[in-house]
Amino acid sequence: MDLTGARWRKSTKSDTMSCVEVADNLPGCIHVRDTKDRDGGTLTFGPAAWSSFVEMARQTR
Repeated sequence: MDLTGARWRKSTKSDTMSCVEVADNLPGCIHVRDTKDRDGGTLTFGPAAWSSFVEMARQTR
């Protein structure tokens, strides 16, 4: 998948040593990568799966 147009962002709650970045500006997919290994690949989620994950993460804070 071509991620050339991806706009990566990380949570403002991430620390400086370990976090993930998310690109949610590409149609139909949300991409996640490790900031320490940006060329190491990405995980790709559909919008419904990503929304479920984010909601669960918010509930466990």
